[in-house]
Amino acid sequence: MPLRPTLIRLALVVAGSLVAACSPTTATRPAASVAATPPTRAVPPLSLIPRVASLQRASGSFVLRSGDALGVPDGDRAAAGAAQWLAKRVQASRGLALPLATDGHVAAVRFVRDGSIAADEGYRLRIAPDGVQIRARTDAGLFYGAVTLWQVLTSVPAGAPLPALTIDDAPRFAWRGLMLDSARHMQTPDEIRTLIEQMAEHKLNVLHWHLVDDQGWRIPIKRYPEFTRIGAWRTPPDAGHDGEPKRYGGFYTRAQIRALVAYAAARHITVVPEIDLPGHATAAVASYPRLGVTGKRPKVSVDWGVNTTLYNPSPATVRFMEHVLDEVMALFPSHYIHLGGDEAVKDQWQASPTVQAQRKRLGLASDDGLQSWFMNQLGTYLGAHGRRMIGWDEILEGGVPGDAVVMSWRGSKGAVEAAGKGHDVILSPAPDLYFDQLQSDRADETTGRIPVKSLADIYAFEPVPKQLDATEATYVLGAQANVWTEHMPSFAHVEHAVFPRLDALAEATWTAPARRDWRDFLARLPAQLARYRAAGIGYADSAFAPDIDVDADAALASGRTRVTLSNQAKYGTLRYTVDGSAPDAHASVYTAPFEVSLPVTVRAAAYAADGSVLGAPRGRVIDRAALLTRGTTSLANCPGSPFRLRVQPLPDVTSLSPVYELPLFNRCQQWTDAPLDGIHGLHVVLQRLPNNYALAHEAKLVVQRPHATPFGELVVYLDRCDGDVLNQWTLPDPSRAPRTLTFNAAITPPPGRHTLCFALTAPTDGPLYVFDRVQLLDATR
Repeated sequence: MPLRPTLIRLALVVAGSLVAACSPTTATRPAASVAATPPTRAVPPLSLIPRVASLQRASGSFVLRSGDALGVPDGDRAAAGAAQWLAKRVQASRGLALPLATDGHVAAVRFVRDGSIAADEGYRLRIAPDGVQIRARTDAGLFYGAVTLWQVLTSVPAGAPLPALTIDDAPRFAWRGLMLDSARHMQTPDEIRTLIEQMAEHKLNVLHWHLVDDQGWRIPIKRYPEFTRIGAWRTPPDAGHDGEPKRYGGFYTRAQIRALVAYAAARHITVVPEIDLPGHATAAVASYPRLGVTGKRPKVSVDWGVNTTLYNPSPATVRFMEHVLDEVMALFPSHYIHLGGDEAVKDQWQASPTVQAQRKRLGLASDDGLQSWFMNQLGTYLGAHGRRMIGWDEILEGGVPGDAVVMSWRGSKGAVEAAGKGHDVILSPAPDLYFDQLQSDRADETTGRIPVKSLADIYAFEPVPKQLDATEATYVLGAQANVWTEHMPSFAHVEHAVFPRLDALAEATWTAPARRDWRDFLARLPAQLARYRAAGIGYADSAFAPDIDVDADAALASGRTRVTLSNQAKYGTLRYTVDGSAPDAHASVYTAPFEVSLPVTVRAAAYAADGSVLGAPRGRVIDRAALLTRGTTSLANCPGSPFRLRVQPLPDVTSLSPVYELPLFNRCQQWTDAPLDGIHGLHVVLQRLPNNYALAHEAKLVVQRPHATPFGELVVYLDRCDGDVLNQWTLPDPSRAPRTLTFNAAITPPPGRHTLCFALTAPTDGPLYVFDRVQLLDATR
């Protein structure tokens, strides 16, 4: 059983329990400042207060005013830092100026060191009619107390009294993380600071920064400058056309990295860097071919997925990477360094006599064992420098190197296995905590992976696998969500993917399961959405966006239909209009399905109990043409291959729309039960996309249909994907054709409802085609 840090063990033992604290000393305030609660401002309901471990209501209230002082112990720099953070947030959100004072001055809000509070990140917040106290033993506890005070303050209207209460609080887990992938697409330092600030406000404490991958190397290494001269840049497919840059890339300077690490540390967030190996190595080997197996210089990859370039697991490579880690450790003081270990397809190793000879010299039975040896060399090097290695759960396959922490991403199986062997684990499973999963299946959702992982799904996540017993559960350090950016080329994509799911993650990693309540979370969420708006955060409103469903059969048959409104969260009051106007707080309240005559435009929005709108209005045009059209998101995959992605037109285009759904392994989609009565024509719009997907061993799963012409065909089958051919078109030479292709044909289908199967026979080594829309044409068109 590996040795484990005492502080982590202590945090896990204490986390989630109610921590006793001695009675706080009452702060004094000038008599003129102590006033009765204004009769026109009611004390807010406790339902608006953020979820905490223990909250005790008291009588009375307290009004925080501009000029009130924040008191900190003399010479306590950490307490002063927490107070300064609070002052800045209150100034920005409520316009109140709160000066700093030392213990010798009267203060309305006092920061107090309290050794009786055992949890490393625990605190006690007491709001009383004569002042506020934040008590904690540690720096982090004082900071989180300040965060909670700010949350309470911004849960009520500006100027409203704060309810008298006592909060005792501590996190359940010591690791509450978010992973940001800056290798596939970069974010600016200011954008990363925005993310760090939001993490702090949600009491997350680890930013796992993915800096290296096949598609880019983002960290400067003085000793090896080719990493950033060559490895930081890639030439995209279709470079320089239709908004795609001629060259994509960049890197963070040492000064920028140090500044971001310091900015995070001031908010009690540790930045953990990831240098991925032995796989995900294309950018590294492109920079220094001697690091690779073949000796050849590949291009920095433009393909998403699993590339097959590996590091050469030789003593020379180990020494080289030790030099790299020297500079990584100099920039990142984190106790933990992530070394990847995932998706290392061993084809190059298996084909190399030199690598196989190395494996045999070491007496290793498998290539997985060779990977474990390679990782252990570098993990041991980190250990000799007071650091500790983290690896993705593939490091279990050849034996976990040393005391490495296992980050379980292929579900929770890796966490169960590692904890059973006495290794610390972090839960980060796909798709459960992958923020690149779509938040909804709505047509107006932006890019991401499928299936959907909704706000409710994230809130319901339990970090401790049920298979673990009480002892094994103590090895769970915590959990983190991952933001992989293959399909997030802009920070707007990142914000949409992260918020408000970050709020659900924060509660899942901070709060004990018995105290979590989904309906209560939703009731408190409008206050958080208001904070996002005030901070300019482009959060997703997918959970509250109205779905406008109709009875299409009735509409096509009679020109009338029944409209049903709902939303994903099943929360809020839905208000709607039927004249195309934007609904407001005075629009009709939805209580039951209602009848409309075609054509009509229905628009709707959800409102919270306090009258605030929960999301942007959504609308649906309901007419015959719309009912006879299927867009990219509403065509189903053909049988046998459920996998699909929602992607943008080009890899680096930064707009949130349009998007297309791509069935990557079987280029075939179908319209089930298409209404063919009276249909005489077919209109199909295709979009051509770059084929930039590295599938490694999964390439054999791609379906290739025979094609009769050089660039393939679009074939429409009736009833089955091997049924009668209803129509077909020849695909043009992609080097000469536009990206958007339109096909029209007169058809004579049988009456009734039938499945239409749309199959592409384009060669699999050519571009990809996706459906923009399919429309059936009748006598009205």
